[in-house]
Amino acid sequence: MANDTKHLAVVRHAKARAPGGGLPDHDRPLSNRGREDARELGSWLALQLGHVDRVLTSSALRAVQTWEAAAEALSAAPPVEALTELYQGDPGTVLRAIRKVDDRTHRLVVVGHEPTQSALVLALAGDDSDRDAMQELDEGYRTGAVALLEVDGPWSELRPQDARLVAFAVPRA
Repeated sequence: MANDTKHLAVVRHAKARAPGGGLPDHDRPLSNRGREDARELGSWLALQLGHVDRVLTSSALRAVQTWEAAAEALSAAPPVEALTELYQGDPGTVLRAIRKVDDRTHRLVVVGHEPTQSALVLALAGDDSDRDAMQELDEGYRTGAVALLEVDGPWSELRPQDARLVAFAVPRA
C-alpha cells in the first residue's frame, strides 16, 4: 500500500424512525436502535481507520445524527460538512462532492442514503476489489452499513473503477 493511498468510507445512515407523525422525510431522526448501531459503526471506523480527516454527510437529520453518534468512538472530531445535495442526490452528485475534497484528506467518510450509496460503491469498485466484500455488498446495503474503499490518486481525478473495495460491514449493537 502506497503512502498516498486514501481511504473512502461510504456509509448508509443508521435506522431512522418510521415515516409519519407529521415530520418531513428530511427531518426524520434516528431510532434508539439506530443510535446504538451508529455508535458501533464509529467503533468499526476507529478500528479500521484510526482517525477520520473529514466527513461529508447528507443534510437529512438521520444522516447527521448517524455521524454524530459514530464520532463518539473517535479520539478527535473531524470537520463535518452537511450537504443538501447529498440528500436525494444521485451517485454522480456524491462523486462530484468527493472530487472537491482537498488531497490533504486521507480518510474521508461520506454519509448518505440508498440506493445512492450502493450505486456509488459499485461504480467506484475496480476489478481488484476484495471478492468477499463485493459478495457482502451484493447481499444488501442495510442501514448503518459501510463500504471501505482505497483510492490511489487525487480525489479530483476519482473515476468509476478507480478504487478498491477492501471491506464491507454492517456493524450492529
